[in-house]
Amino acid sequence: MKKMIIGVFTLAALASCKDSEETKKEKETALNLNYPETKKVDTITDYFGTKVKDPYRWLEDDRSAETEEWVKAENKVTFGYLDKIPFKEDLKKRLSEIWNYEKIGAPYIEGDYTYFSKNDGLQNQYVIYRRKNENDEAEVFLDPNKFSEDGTTSLSGLSFSENGKMAAYSISEGGSDWRKVIVLNAETKEVAEDTLKDIKFSGISWKGNEGFYYSSYEKPEGSELSAKTDQHRLFYHKIGTPQSEDKMIFGGTPEQKHRYVGGSVSEDNKYLFISARNSTSGGKLFMMDLSKSNPELKTIIGNEDTDTYVIENEGSKLYIVTNLDAPNQRIVTVDAANPSPENWKDFIPETENVLSPSTGGGYFFTEYMVDAVSQVKQYDYDGKLVREIELPGLGSAGGFGAKKDADTLYYSFTNYVTPGTIYKYDIEEGTSEVYNKPNINFNPDDYESRQVFYKSKDGTKIPMIITAKKGIELDGKNPTILYGYGGFNISLTPSFSTANAVWLEQGGVYAVPNLRGGGEYGRAWHDAGTKMQKQNVFDDFIAAAEYLIENKYTSKDYLAIRGGSNGGLLVGATMTQRPDLMKVALPAVGVMDMLRYHTFTAGAGWAYDYGTSEDSKEMFEYIYNYSPVHNVKEGTEYPATLVTTGDHDDRVVPAHSFKFAAELQEKQAGDAPVLIRIETKAGHGAGKPTSMIIEEYADIFGFTLYNMGFEKLPSESTELKD
Repeated sequence: MKKMIIGVFTLAALASCKDSEETKKEKETALNLNYPETKKVDTITDYFGTKVKDPYRWLEDDRSAETEEWVKAENKVTFGYLDKIPFKEDLKKRLSEIWNYEKIGAPYIEGDYTYFSKNDGLQNQYVIYRRKNENDEAEVFLDPNKFSEDGTTSLSGLSFSENGKMAAYSISEGGSDWRKVIVLNAETKEVAEDTLKDIKFSGISWKGNEGFYYSSYEKPEGSELSAKTDQHRLFYHKIGTPQSEDKMIFGGTPEQKHRYVGGSVSEDNKYLFISARNSTSGGKLFMMDLSKSNPELKTIIGNEDTDTYVIENEGSKLYIVTNLDAPNQRIVTVDAANPSPENWKDFIPETENVLSPSTGGGYFFTEYMVDAVSQVKQYDYDGKLVREIELPGLGSAGGFGAKKDADTLYYSFTNYVTPGTIYKYDIEEGTSEVYNKPNINFNPDDYESRQVFYKSKDGTKIPMIITAKKGIELDGKNPTILYGYGGFNISLTPSFSTANAVWLEQGGVYAVPNLRGGGEYGRAWHDAGTKMQKQNVFDDFIAAAEYLIENKYTSKDYLAIRGGSNGGLLVGATMTQRPDLMKVALPAVGVMDMLRYHTFTAGAGWAYDYGTSEDSKEMFEYIYNYSPVHNVKEGTEYPATLVTTGDHDDRVVPAHSFKFAAELQEKQAGDAPVLIRIETKAGHGAGKPTSMIIEEYADIFGFTLYNMGFEKLPSESTELKD
């Protein structure tokens, strides 16, 4: 197979180019891909005596005209390349075909209506419908496709008053985490009052029919997309009053300063529970008795050593989910008069499997992860096991929640080859029936998933689910995507992806390991991939790649690694540590500058997982040793790389991806392309319109297959470029 001739742009003197002008001209004549010039500025930070250069720090200024021009120039090169991939349009067509099926969400009752979400197929956003009676024709309640002409304004939350006559919904514009909240008369669907603005990282929790609680920060000075936000506050909004009169409930004093604050009202409207965190793991828990005219703040947990929340109450009896003295979580009970841990009693004790409980119809439903696969049990309010719920197969079940007086609930079931199907569950009888099974142009029977266990570098056993066509030949030539995350206690459980269905149709292999840092085996598994043990996560991912190669699922020439956000960091660290291991790298919205991540937006809240470069010399050196931006080396042949991000990403700011791409483009010694695809009017991913998603996957899959050597889609031909 002849290598594709693609070049690396050589920077001018400003960028300390080592090549002579003559050599540069010779290269540019021979090569067909020239990157934009990215200037370098002498910016140096001293960390415990180590002076670290940061020549691309100017790209952190998302409001500058210079950064805007750089984005345009990079996109011109990137899309100029992607649009020439011979089968990109074929991929886009197939993605559109398979995506074009009706998708319906589980119904729920609010007031006199049953609500549900639906997408006809290729609509950019799901539409909220409702009906009064089962036989009535559904009417549109909210159509987010009409929020903006280009579909980039999305619905990010919807909550109803107790009687269902009022509703509050939040919107995200261009993918930003900053929200606006609109209050409706649910009966007439008319806007009831002025829009609430500048709300971020917030739910909407109603107190009866009077008003609701929400959280936000002071609008930051400078760029709202990148400036630091670290004092979250809880407010109460009374219906019919302006936002300026909203009462601050928690977070306004130095003693109550936390990065993440949330409020939740119990279903009986008796209690307000307040969580307060400075990191994504561990937090304090408080409560107020709303039945009192001047409720006092009462402490349940006064430190940030555990993850604890109230899931239910019966009068003053609280049911609390906690990992205090139970890394895999348990449920305890306590009286609201004395709710501190010394008074807790086990209700559903900890087991060897991680617990994720919910409630509905007067019962508790406990979902357990057994090697990342769901097992669900039903308990009564005395803690007695009623039954284990028979699921449709091995996969992920979720949604076992309903109001206390419900007699039915709805749950979903999915795995890597089964599109998400909704089941109606009779709570008393324990029987399930299909409520909605999607009619998708994909045959799950042609594919299979198998779970394997492999050893990481230190001998730890890691599970991985590998999905492919039945009877696939293990000859080392199967195009393979290895996808990972490994952080923040997040578990990767089996779920169907319409886009991945197209990858599987092309003879592709899709492999997902459950890396340390995730939540699949509880807090200990999470902690084993944090701070000074973060390298475990990268080692687990590298070992997964080696397993796939050793067992002939794929080979170095047909392996792509992919991940987003913390998973983008995973890809960045893996490709800089082991550039020899893969053909393609696909880091998405990644945390790439580990020395400065905590200085942007809410990044400081990730310190539980990462630590920070300011913590200690030891921590700085550890982070510096794997930070992707700082570990791109001159003279190294890196895999073909497509970095993806959004210009409105205010969670992992795009500067991470900008700086990483600039470093790679400067230092790439091989022929493989290094491109950055910057989506405009898009954020971290949530709410992205369907049309944008399809375009992005066509580019990602096209880039991947083309750089594995395919001139035609694998389903059409196994011929490689000659």
